[in-house]
This record gives sequence, structure tokens and C-alpha cells, in this order.
Amino acid sequence: MRMEAIERTSSGSRSKILYLVTEDWYFWSHRLPIARASRDRGFEVVVATRVQSHGDRIAGEGFRVVPLGWRRRSLHPWNETKALIELVRVYRRERPDIVHHIALKPAVYGSLAARLTGARAVVNTVAGMGYVFTSRELKARLLSPPLKSAFRFLFNRPNVRVIIQNPDDGNALAEYCGVGRDKTVLIRGSGVDLSRFAPRPEPAGRPNVTMVSRMLWDKGVGELVEAAKRLREANDPIDVTLVGVPDPENPASISNAQLEAWQREGLVRWLGYQEDVAKVWADSTIAVLPTTYGEGVPKALIEAAACGRAVIATDVPGCREIVLPGESGLLVPPRDSDALLEAIRRLSHDPALRKRMGEKGREHAVGGFSEETVVEQTLALYDSLLGRGSTK
Repeated sequence: MRMEAIERTSSGSRSKILYLVTEDWYFWSHRLPIARASRDRGFEVVVATRVQSHGDRIAGEGFRVVPLGWRRRSLHPWNETKALIELVRVYRRERPDIVHHIALKPAVYGSLAARLTGARAVVNTVAGMGYVFTSRELKARLLSPPLKSAFRFLFNRPNVRVIIQNPDDGNALAEYCGVGRDKTVLIRGSGVDLSRFAPRPEPAGRPNVTMVSRMLWDKGVGELVEAAKRLREANDPIDVTLVGVPDPENPASISNAQLEAWQREGLVRWLGYQEDVAKVWADSTIAVLPTTYGEGVPKALIEAAACGRAVIATDVPGCREIVLPGESGLLVPPRDSDALLEAIRRLSHDPALRKRMGEKGREHAVGGFSEETVVEQTLALYDSLLGRGSTK
């Protein structure tokens, strides 16, 4: 990893990078490695986010935390205007050399604030096209056209680059949003720690099919529960485990009451939030993510593959990057509980197939999804935007 000292600003102070993320927990789970690498390169690191439960941990890394009052789900014009004004004030005060916006709302609001304040370089990470571009709800259909116009206006600028995590998103940005292909950079996911997420023997006993995700209807939780119900009715000895919590800021969030009801009925085990995801995969036989919409590159599936677990996922952007059909796992159509059930049964009853797929999945994770690879590619992008060399 490049560790040379970075250049100083004209005032002699350290160069500054500001990460704009909607939620502190998401920064901690998905962007900590690149922020650490930026710090180790000599950047002053600032994290602007809505602080809930991880603010002290982020500050403990030596990063300065700027709490924001915005909310992901808010669409009230006055609240959104206040959110933008708050960002403009933060950018004018901090005057970062580079801003890195993560997810759709930070990309739009942050890019506008960066333009208004003359930020030197802008990076936008689009981790999947999200609810607005994929939902069938009226609200999403109404928001889609202005967002496309905003992308075209904000992203086609000389000092702006957009990180995409799969080629499908790059094509969508170009064809539907008018974002130049020279503005996009492919970096597949947020990376996995291959030493922590390492192959382990399957647990003994009944096969355990596990989903690690936010508990959202759009993630396919309902389809998985339907498959679990039919497994139980057929007395098929297969367990289904859900790991993750609801996301009240998302319109598709599943309630705690519903998750608890499914658990009481004996359809699934719901473990809620788990800090040690590597242990979750060690205790699992098969990984599943029946998401109904295009993802960036689902981190949970990369981690599962790195642990040598066969994967079942839907045939949508992002999941296709991880699952090599018939080699490292199985792809099924979205919203198809029949196909999902068939895939679960096929892998649950074939240990030799699971073993072969798990080995191929580990090989695939090592070959293109390591934390080191993602960090190096992101640092190289920063260097390019700031006009620096890329020597190691």
C-alpha cells in the first residue's frame, strides 16, 4: 500500500478529505478501511454524518466527526433545504481538498454543496441505483426524473468522478442519466478482510441458510420467509436464519413485530444485529440474498464467499458480480419464492456441490474483492483528481 507523505496545502496544513455519509453505522461497516488508509497517507479525515451509535468509535480512529441533522427518508422541501444549507456551511467551514460522497442522497446534495463552495475534487460512490430508480411506488417514479437531471448536471464536471460497483450501474448512468462514461470508475464493492473472513468447516447438524441484510421487503425477506414456510410444511430439515435489523428510514422496512411473529411461528431464527459477521458465516451452511433490486456489490455476499460458503442470490446487478452461476452459487429470478425454494433444497441436500462452490467463491473473492484492492484503487482515484502521481 502506498504510504508516502501527501502534499501540503498552500497554508502548510495537511490536505483534508471529507466523507459524507447518511448514517454513522454505514460509514463504520462499509468505509472504515479507505478512511484509515487516507489517514495513514497523511490526510486529515473528516466524517460528516447523522450520528447515532458509532460517533465515538469513529472519533476514536482519529477522524473528526461533524454531526448532521438530516434524515434519509425526509422529502419535505423545507427540511431538504435546511439539509442543503447545513452542508454548504460545513463545506465552507472545512474547505476540504477532496470530498467523497457515499450513496445517492449524499452524492446529489454533496455535489451541489461542493459546486457552490468550489471544492477542489469530488468523488461520488453509487452503491446500486437504490429505491428511487427501482421501486414501483408512485413516490419513487416521481422522484426519478429530477434525480436523473441532477446527475447529468452535477456529475459531468471536470473535477468529479463517480465510483460504480458493477457495469450495469455504469450503463444505467450513461444511458438513462446522461453521465459520461469517462466520469465513472469501476471499483467493485467496499472490500473484504480476507484474513478475518476465511474458510471454515461447515457446522454440524441441519443445514442453516442465512441472510445478512437490513430487514427490508425489497431485500426479498418475504420471499425467503415464504420458502421457509414451505420447508417447514414439508418437514424438510433445513433452518433459515435472518441477521440484521429493520431500517425505519427506508419505506420498505419490516417491523420488529413482524420479525418476532415469524420467529414465534418457528419459520425463522431472527438474530438481529450481529457484530461478528465472520462467526455468523462460520455457523451457516449457505448464504442467501433474494434482493428484488440491483445492488452495488453486496458486502455480505462477498464476506460469505470469502468464508467458503456457497451463495444463492437473485439475478440482478451487483449479485451477478459475486455469484458465478453454477460455479460459486446459484442465481434465481427476483420475487420468485418457488425458484428460491428449489435452490435452497438443491444446495442443502448436496454437500459436495456446496464444497466445490465454496472453494470457487473463495477464489473469486481473493481475485477481485479484497480490502487491499479496493483501497488501492480508491487511493489511486484520489491521486488522479488531486493531480498527484500514482507510484507505490
